[in-house]
Amino acid sequence: MRKTFKWAFRALLLLALVLGGVAIWKREQISRLLAVNTLFAADRIVQNFSNMDDLFLSRVIDLPDGPPSPLPVMPMALPDISDWVEARAVTALVVLKDGNLVYEDYYLGTSGRDLRISWSVAKSFLSALMGIVLAEGDIASIDDQVTRYVPALKGSAYEGASIRNVLNMASGVRFNEDYLDFNSDINKMGRVLALGGSMDGFAAGLSERAREPGVAWQYVSIDTHVLGMVIRGATGRSIPDLMGEKLLAPLGLEADPIMLTDGDGVAFVLGGLNLRSRDYARLGQLYLQNGQWNGVQIVPGDWVEASTVSSAPGLPDYTGYGFQWWLPADAAPGEFYARGVYGQYIYINRPAGVVIALGSADLLFDEAGTNEENITMFRKIAAALGG
Repeated sequence: MRKTFKWAFRALLLLALVLGGVAIWKREQISRLLAVNTLFAADRIVQNFSNMDDLFLSRVIDLPDGPPSPLPVMPMALPDISDWVEARAVTALVVLKDGNLVYEDYYLGTSGRDLRISWSVAKSFLSALMGIVLAEGDIASIDDQVTRYVPALKGSAYEGASIRNVLNMASGVRFNEDYLDFNSDINKMGRVLALGGSMDGFAAGLSERAREPGVAWQYVSIDTHVLGMVIRGATGRSIPDLMGEKLLAPLGLEADPIMLTDGDGVAFVLGGLNLRSRDYARLGQLYLQNGQWNGVQIVPGDWVEASTVSSAPGLPDYTGYGFQWWLPADAAPGEFYARGVYGQYIYINRPAGVVIALGSADLLFDEAGTNEENITMFRKIAAALGG
């Protein structure tokens, strides 16, 4: 009996040592997985959204040294927004009028120096980069199939889809985007990212279609990763290097951005960009100016126009969608926006000369009518500024 107990004790001790070794070996992966599980907790969400590089793998997008290009300041009064700010858990509001910084405020303990997570606002940045790469000739046509540039997608659900289909979120790939469903595809993807897995492998492993490519719009976040794969395949360069050189550096950003990555160092292009709030507004101003910045054409004007009109097939009646840009269902010409979960926006109203960059930690962002409420407030602000 004593001998049996002795061996059992040794076995338990050995098991504890093995488990302890595994815990140390996988400490970072476990830490990131725990971060995913508490990322949107009400008592942590605001702080998390300003410190994503502490929670996930990431890299700095190194921009050229030198002073930033400050936005000219010309303060203007806004209508009363206090109830909306509180209801929507706003963390940052930056408003430009005719290229001037007319309003800026930060809430819930955040500041203008915070690098705030973009979530899906990053998709519109990648769309801009796609336009630049296309104009430079690395991609022949957006009607090419994605497999021309990414052979690894042959045999996946993306075989037969064109770049245009994917830009329009009309790839046809079956993908569950429900953030509240633990077993949804979007949450499985989040766990791949947290555990240092391969986003390329995740995309190539999708094998089921909901419909044929180009038939109908369905918001599928992994589509944007495929666009990143296409750009990387066409240019042989990483997205952070390309985006930093071709798009972000010319805008005179105030701070080097951060991009979340997977375990292979591949950028999380569909939602992993982290910028200061004023720097999000710069992309809006660039698009308001039809792709020009300080007299230099950064993004081709015809690409800006093509991207920001509703062109996706089979859209529902509540929204418009172009090439990774949203439009209100009743959009006026020149009115469009980038949008990310939990209330991240870049709103552009070209006729009014207004750009609004909004950061939020809105746990009720997905409730019916919330997006429409935000668009209504953006329009109210634009009207108050003389638009």
